[in-house]
Amino acid sequence: MDRKVFAALRVAGMDPAHPELLRVPTALGEQGCVVSLDPDLPVPVMDDDGRVVWLPLPSISQLWRGSAVASDFSFAPPPEYEPFFILIEATAAEFCDATGRPERDREFERLYRLLRRRPDSMDANPLFSYLRAAARLYLSLRDVSRAGFEAVANKLRVSARAFSTGSDSTNYHHFVLEEFFYPAGPLSSLGWPGGAP
Repeated sequence: MDRKVFAALRVAGMDPAHPELLRVPTALGEQGCVVSLDPDLPVPVMDDDGRVVWLPLPSISQLWRGSAVASDFSFAPPPEYEPFFILIEATAAEFCDATGRPERDREFERLYRLLRRRPDSMDANPLFSYLRAAARLYLSLRDVSRAGFEAVANKLRVSARAFSTGSDSTNYHHFVLEEFFYPAGPLSSLGWPGGAP
């Protein structure tokens, strides 16, 4: 946790106690193209009221705290980790909405794997910089061990893989991320090949 980030959000009128109400909005450059977020520059943070503040955030590896063993993520994430998932997936949904196209399931799986294995690295896909920034924001607000962080990133990877039905499928975006913009309640397993994943 980074107390400076916590305080800066309070000064901006945002509630740092509820990271699930925050997201990293997509920055657009010239001609409306998405800009990758430089890990050495401040990150935009937006709340549900549309307020935005740009904050310098430490790297992920600098933010890991403690040596707590990760909870069991085999079925659903434990409730204490839900805000972490919401922040990352809301940021991913925002990115896809800003680009006007859903990212493929296999690409989400690859990016979540990279986030788990090399969280402070770079990638040619600008989406990675937003996923990394969302994780940096969350870890600036809550104490999370390396094992806890890796368990979250791995569960996101497994989720994207579970929705994948082929090299071009975008089911993870459709069934998970679109819920942040178009909530329709619980999803029916009807129409899903073989039932719900």
